[in-house]
Amino acid sequence: MRPDRRRRPSGPSAGEDAARDGVLAHVVLAEDAPGPTLVVRLDRLPPGALALSDELARLRRALARTPYAGLNKIALYGPSAVGGAELDYRFVQALPCGRFDFRAGCGHSLLACVVADGHAGGDVTVRAVTTGDVVRCAPQGDGAYTLDFLRPPDAPGTLLTGRPVDVLDGVPVTLVRYGNPYVLVDARHLPADPARPPADTGHLPAHTGHLAHTGHLAADGRQPSAGTAHVPVDALQARLLELRAHAARLLGYAPESPLPKIALFTRTGPGGLAVRALTVGGWHPRLALTGAAAFAAAGAIGGTVVGGPVSRLRTPGGGTVTVSTAPDRVRVHHKRARLLQRLDLPWPAPWRIHATA
Repeated sequence: MRPDRRRRPSGPSAGEDAARDGVLAHVVLAEDAPGPTLVVRLDRLPPGALALSDELARLRRALARTPYAGLNKIALYGPSAVGGAELDYRFVQALPCGRFDFRAGCGHSLLACVVADGHAGGDVTVRAVTTGDVVRCAPQGDGAYTLDFLRPPDAPGTLLTGRPVDVLDGVPVTLVRYGNPYVLVDARHLPADPARPPADTGHLPAHTGHLAHTGHLAADGRQPSAGTAHVPVDALQARLLELRAHAARLLGYAPESPLPKIALFTRTGPGGLAVRALTVGGWHPRLALTGAAAFAAAGAIGGTVVGGPVSRLRTPGGGTVTVSTAPDRVRVHHKRARLLQRLDLPWPAPWRIHATA
């Protein structure tokens, strides 16, 4: 039986062994994520491996012979190069066009690295190289984790323009960066007819579009009764994409970039929001972990469209994400991830993959 390389010492010899015999990658699924993450430990690969898009493309083509052919999230990690963190992590998003984005972050994929690495017991602090975030993953004892984003929610740069509210194409929004840059939109600020923007944002329409799986957002996160006023799902998605494009131009992102993210919400009560967000390729089935952190951070800053502190985020399908803030951090609670499979990835090319138990 081949020895488990996850416990081999790192360094040049590990890279040489990987080049000769291959390395183990892990497929990890975090709850609430739109799909699994392929997790690869970089210090088990030859120096410089997977730094180029063509190598990543070859890796994804090899996955076509596994149950994970459509996997579009890749997490590359290893021991941290700086003090104060155990792991460094780099996220790569595979785009529908076949290209890769190296600028976004993914909190669920960050947690996937911790689970794949097999840390038992204590806290693990991870530095997200692509976004600069430092996140402490603290096990709760029941298999779940609390993720602490170790930055004050009102730190300089959280509000991307320095303003709590910006107006994009007639719609007031908050542009916030916490984990990822986000455009946050109150559903009340969208007209019943998405082709006609509100003429006066001081007198907003009373409707609230419902964003459950049929494409709408009810205050309780459930399917509304027949006859409830709503925005059709395709029109609503198109309108949010328009707003996201306006924000991308304002913030200097390329049109094909997945950034900034965008999420729609409505208040359900003190501390509560019902939310719906877009991800690469369509609607997010729940809510990104960084989206939860962004809502919490925006709620801790006065004057944003979020309108006050946030503690509960109701997502499509009836799930709830709990968050909290402190002067020096934002916390996302009760997050879980599980190992689906280990994949043996030979190095170098051509990539050949076979699954192991």
